[in-house]
Amino acid sequence: MMEMRDIVFSVVMVFSAFVLTYEWLGRFKYSPANSLIVLSAIVMVGALAAMILSVDMRLRRLEESIDSRDRSMRISLQSVEENIDHRMNEVTAVVEDALEAFNRRNYR
Repeated sequence: MMEMRDIVFSVVMVFSAFVLTYEWLGRFKYSPANSLIVLSAIVMVGALAAMILSVDMRLRRLEESIDSRDRSMRISLQSVEENIDHRMNEVTAVVEDALEAFNRRNYR
């Protein structure tokens, strides 16, 4: 989703391209009414602004995707950790029982 400031910056870019091109052509004694040059400068800056906004939107989507995968991985790791902890407790209990039984046999 585009933010309002991105749209404002794009409009400022296009407007400044118009003013810059119009004034620059007037200084070099070109006909300031040559609208093709001014129009092409505006289209070029508008396309650049659209490309920058497109890249920004793609980066935001990629960041959201990475965040969601990160959350998923954390949940999976927590589940695996709990499962391993439970199994380790079971194995520890079995080993302790076996040691107790072994110790009882040795003391008889």
